[in-house]
Amino acid sequence: MGERAGGGDHSTCVVEAFGRRCESDVSEGAPLPLCDAHLLVAHDWVARATGSTDLLPSPCRLCGSRLGVRYPSGWACGVCEWRAGAVPDDELPPPRVDVVYYVRFDDRVKIGTSSNPRARIAALPHHEVLAFELGGRVLERARHARFAAHRIPGTEWFERSPELDEHVAALREGAPDPWERHAFWMSRAYALQRSE
Repeated sequence: MGERAGGGDHSTCVVEAFGRRCESDVSEGAPLPLCDAHLLVAHDWVARATGSTDLLPSPCRLCGSRLGVRYPSGWACGVCEWRAGAVPDDELPPPRVDVVYYVRFDDRVKIGTSSNPRARIAALPHHEVLAFELGGRVLERARHARFAAHRIPGTEWFERSPELDEHVAALREGAPDPWERHAFWMSRAYALQRSE
């Protein structure tokens, strides 16, 4: 076995306990000269503070995700950070989350804003919801100004352009389903509202 972290040539685990050295083989490619068992012990030690990602025991009650983070104090949703098992408070008013939306109809893109995009977009002629961006009227005006050269006069509709397509692609990066991103923003807002 070759050089290991810490500057030594170790083919067996360097852990010593109760006056005896572990004689297990060092895991291939390990960042430290530890066997699998001692790497797991080290991982569990660090995970006490940072959490350990795993499947939730049941889907998150707020966003429905199965991804969770296990802390010594309990589970949290890995998507929206809602505490596992906590029941959303029906008496809390829904939080306001303003988004700038991009919808396509034929070769045109509408850039608008809404705090209730499902209802707003349902009222629009469209073929596809392209993306959402967290923000309200100020951001919407900034986007209208940015893409003004492609604006259809007197409307919030824009002819598609490479610049607009690139912007939409950047917004979709890492979250190709805009509704999934919106659900995350809503559930995060619920969680923050509940903690206040």
